[in-house]
Amino acid sequence: MTKFRLAVIAAAFLLLIGLAAVNWYNSLHPRANGVVSQVDPNGRQIGGAFKLVDQDGKPVDESLLKGEWTAVFFGYTYCPDVCPLTLQSLARTKAAMGDKADRLQIVFITVDPERDTPANLKAYLASGGFPKGVIGLTGTREQIEKVEKAYGTVASKVGDGDTYTYNHTSLVYLMNPQGQFSGPLMRDLPPEQSAKQIEDLMQGR
Repeated sequence: MTKFRLAVIAAAFLLLIGLAAVNWYNSLHPRANGVVSQVDPNGRQIGGAFKLVDQDGKPVDESLLKGEWTAVFFGYTYCPDVCPLTLQSLARTKAAMGDKADRLQIVFITVDPERDTPANLKAYLASGGFPKGVIGLTGTREQIEKVEKAYGTVASKVGDGDTYTYNHTSLVYLMNPQGQFSGPLMRDLPPEQSAKQIEDLMQGR
């Protein structure tokens, strides 16, 4: 084997190692405005117990997920792009599900409890273009960080004053009627494909 061919093979091998390293790094460090991080990279359970309040100020816990298929999404009302786009995408997905849409509830958990009071969440989720019936959840900073950890969500504050933002995981978690993680939903899929993905998971395919 010539030195040239050996060099080509070595370069290709190094390239594969580099790509693997980049993918590993990106899975642990979601970029600005919530580029999706890898789900459960360490084999941990996704989900678990929580105590929060909804947009009406009513205390809720993980039993909210029992008996329903639920799309759980983390975000905040001051989010400039990813959060409203994801909610609009879920609205189109539910429309594409037809008569099966009633089997899916949507839960929006804020990563910014300091600004996202129940009243602010209620006004935000009533905005046009968002799915009807979305359940907004907030709580104390400690409660929010606990549920973020349970779902493997990353949220980091950027900036100070009243104009700060958050870099956060933009994944939508589909939870089954037992309150267990069933699979991730990608917001960039066309509504028909996203609807089929949900229906396949509902049917155990």
